[in-house]
Amino acid sequence: MPLYARLVRYGFRKHSTYVGAALAGAFTNSVFGVLRAYILIALWQARPGLAGYDIADAITYSFVTQAFIAPMQLFGGGLAIPERIRSGDIALDLVRPAPLQAWSFAEDAGRACYLFLVRGIPPMLVGAAVFGVVVPGDPGRWAAFMAGFTLAVVVSFGWRYLIALSVCWLIDDRGVAVLSMVLTTFFSGMMVPLHIFPGWLADLAMSLPWAAMVQLPTDLYLGKAAVMETLAFQAFWAAVLLALGALATRAIRHKVVIQGG
Repeated sequence: MPLYARLVRYGFRKHSTYVGAALAGAFTNSVFGVLRAYILIALWQARPGLAGYDIADAITYSFVTQAFIAPMQLFGGGLAIPERIRSGDIALDLVRPAPLQAWSFAEDAGRACYLFLVRGIPPMLVGAAVFGVVVPGDPGRWAAFMAGFTLAVVVSFGWRYLIALSVCWLIDDRGVAVLSMVLTTFFSGMMVPLHIFPGWLADLAMSLPWAAMVQLPTDLYLGKAAVMETLAFQAFWAAVLLALGALATRAIRHKVVIQGG
């Protein structure tokens, strides 16, 4: 089996060890999906047609975005790089026969696949059972959504990889991790659809990479976005973040700091 395929498999199997934790997370995501759905129902009843969505779209938005939390690791983390930098094990990672960035992405892809199945699908099933959700009937729309979802995972990894590498210069990543979580939560569309932001703020939010993680793949699922333009935007930010990650990886080869030594 090729190296990167084995790493994807390893990432999948590594996270499948913690089945209980994954199921507990799926339950939590489902409960918060129900709560968010009721809030959005009240908002759309007061403002019908807001952001071009009807109530069914708003309910679906709630559960699709809840399903994205774990695969996209929207609250941060998911990579072991910060701990390995602090312990000094990163020195071993940098001399492996595969680039650190590609190695890390392959493992993260396995993690995302597993969590999509175990923590992503249950909230959608709960939403369908309790409220009813929009289900694309066009195979082309499913294909567009899966392409958008895949690119969203890449964008998420690119951003989290940069945050993880910052430990080489900051030693403690807690501050930057909290900042990352706030930015991701607010600007990705995780809280509310970015389309309801006022004027310039909506334009700004839709131009940032975080929109490519949640808002845009959800719009592809709902059929509310132009497919080629959306995928091109996501691919652009994926390429930019991966390129920055490659430059940062090159930089840390000249600056590996081991905490306490």
